[in-house]
Amino acid sequence: MDETISEEEKKLSKFLNKTSEELKIEFGEPDLIETTDKENKNFVYLKSKLKIKCERRFEINPKNIVVGYSSKNCF
Repeated sequence: MDETISEEEKKLSKFLNKTSEELKIEFGEPDLIETTDKENKNFVYLKSKLKIKCERRFEINPKNIVVGYSSKNCF
Protein backbone atom coordinates (compact mmCIF):
# COMPACT_ATOMS: atom_id res chain seq x y z
CA MET A 1 0.00 0.00 0.00
CA ASP A 2 2.86 2.40 0.83
CA GLU A 3 4.31 1.87 -2.65
CA THR A 4 0.98 2.80 -4.26
CA ILE A 5 0.76 5.97 -2.16
CA SER A 6 4.34 6.80 -3.11
CA GLU A 7 3.52 6.38 -6.81
CA GLU A 8 0.48 8.66 -6.46
CA GLU A 9 2.61 11.26 -4.66
CA LYS A 10 5.25 11.11 -7.41
CA LYS A 11 2.60 11.43 -10.14
CA LEU A 12 0.94 14.48 -8.58
CA SER A 13 4.08 16.28 -7.43
CA LYS A 14 5.30 16.61 -11.03
CA PHE A 15 2.50 19.15 -11.59
CA LEU A 16 3.79 21.59 -8.95
CA ASN A 17 4.80 24.88 -10.59
CA LYS A 18 3.21 23.81 -13.90
CA THR A 19 0.31 25.64 -15.52
CA SER A 20 -3.31 24.65 -15.09
CA GLU A 21 -3.36 23.95 -18.84
CA GLU A 22 -0.69 21.27 -18.42
CA LEU A 23 -2.79 19.77 -15.63
CA LYS A 24 -5.86 19.70 -17.88
CA ILE A 25 -3.89 17.92 -20.61
CA GLU A 26 -3.25 15.06 -18.17
CA PHE A 27 -6.54 14.97 -16.23
CA GLY A 28 -9.03 16.80 -18.48
CA GLU A 29 -11.47 19.41 -17.25
CA PRO A 30 -11.97 19.33 -13.47
CA ASP A 31 -15.21 17.92 -12.07
CA LEU A 32 -15.44 20.89 -9.73
CA ILE A 33 -13.71 24.26 -9.34
CA GLU A 34 -13.77 25.83 -5.88
CA THR A 35 -12.50 29.25 -4.89
CA THR A 36 -10.48 29.51 -1.70
CA ASP A 37 -10.31 32.34 0.78
CA LYS A 38 -6.94 33.33 -0.71
CA GLU A 39 -7.64 34.15 -4.42
CA ASN A 40 -6.67 30.65 -5.41
CA LYS A 41 -8.85 28.00 -6.99
CA ASN A 42 -9.04 24.29 -6.32
CA PHE A 43 -9.47 22.00 -9.29
CA VAL A 44 -11.18 18.86 -8.01
CA TYR A 45 -11.06 15.59 -9.92
CA LEU A 46 -13.35 12.76 -8.81
CA LYS A 47 -13.18 9.14 -9.86
CA SER A 48 -14.80 5.99 -8.51
CA LYS A 49 -13.16 2.59 -8.49
CA LEU A 50 -14.81 -0.41 -6.83
CA LYS A 51 -17.22 1.94 -5.01
CA ILE A 52 -14.28 3.86 -3.53
CA LYS A 53 -14.27 7.56 -4.39
CA CYS A 54 -10.89 8.93 -5.39
CA GLU A 55 -10.52 12.68 -4.97
CA ARG A 56 -7.59 14.70 -6.26
CA ARG A 57 -7.35 18.43 -5.52
CA PHE A 58 -4.93 20.84 -7.11
CA GLU A 59 -4.55 24.40 -5.82
CA ILE A 60 -4.12 26.94 -8.62
CA ASN A 61 -2.89 30.48 -7.94
CA PRO A 62 -4.12 33.63 -9.80
CA LYS A 63 -1.30 33.18 -12.35
CA ASN A 64 -2.76 29.73 -13.22
CA ILE A 65 0.16 27.86 -11.66
CA VAL A 66 -0.30 24.69 -9.55
CA VAL A 67 0.92 25.51 -6.03
CA GLY A 68 -0.41 22.53 -4.07
CA TYR A 69 -2.24 19.24 -4.29
CA SER A 70 -3.87 16.54 -2.19
CA SER A 71 -5.14 13.06 -2.88
CA LYS A 72 -7.67 10.97 -1.01
CA ASN A 73 -8.46 7.27 -1.64
CA CYS A 74 -6.55 7.19 -4.93
CA PHE A 75 -4.55 4.05 -5.48
